[in-house]
Amino acid sequence: MTPDWEDLTRFAITLAHQAAGAILPYFRRNTEIQEKDGPVWDPVTEGDRAGERIIRSLIEKQYPDHAIHGEEYGVKDGRSPFTWVLDPVDGTRAFVCGMPTWATLIGLSFEGRPVLGLMNQPVVGDMFFGNPSGAWHDYRGHVTKMSTRSGVELARATIGTTAPELYRSRENQRRFQTLREAARLTRYGGDSYFFCMVAAGHIDIAMDCGLQPYDITPLLPIITGAGGVAAEWTGGNLSHGGNVITAGSDSLLAEALAIMAHKPSNP
Repeated sequence: MTPDWEDLTRFAITLAHQAAGAILPYFRRNTEIQEKDGPVWDPVTEGDRAGERIIRSLIEKQYPDHAIHGEEYGVKDGRSPFTWVLDPVDGTRAFVCGMPTWATLIGLSFEGRPVLGLMNQPVVGDMFFGNPSGAWHDYRGHVTKMSTRSGVELARATIGTTAPELYRSRENQRRFQTLREAARLTRYGGDSYFFCMVAAGHIDIAMDCGLQPYDITPLLPIITGAGGVAAEWTGGNLSHGGNVITAGSDSLLAEALAIMAHKPSNP
């Protein structure tokens, strides 16, 4: 039986609203910050944990057979083809700085493929969501269908990425620098917002290095639902995260990947 994606989308929207109620009491409150292990500073707050707890509890009540993969509380195995993929506060660095560029990410994979995704920023009032029928932007109750910007060559493109220092290997630094120099404009600090801006047709490329599945799985249905495309630039499985680049059109993505793969000859 074909899943009812509209009903599941409505449920995801409910999850986002409930998560916002749990997270917002910790925003701009100078809440305690803890650090996760890893090569870069990776903060976590009680806002992250509270948001995921409420999302998980609602999923477990409504769909007890569904699997769950969340950033803060790990993996719960399921007995169905569905897996919810959760990042309650994507962009915790922005969150602890008081900047409203963090977001709650909620994704749903079916038989291992991302099919439904949602990004919610409750301070701004932005919600972006996508499913097999398309992608939409809900700004404070006003809903519009989204489509990516097409017909843009790399020389006129705008790129968004979280931070250049996250491109930690020399090879990834080289790839990013080559692409940045070929484009018209590069902006930083947008976290998941940049991927939604590709879907909304405001920028042309969004990319980030070393993503986890919960960082990107919820965003892929938004991008593809709006007509965009995505790739893991080392050839890996997008659903597993990694080095992800998205673009508004096939031709722009191909141009970007080609220039990133080009290595300058030795003098």
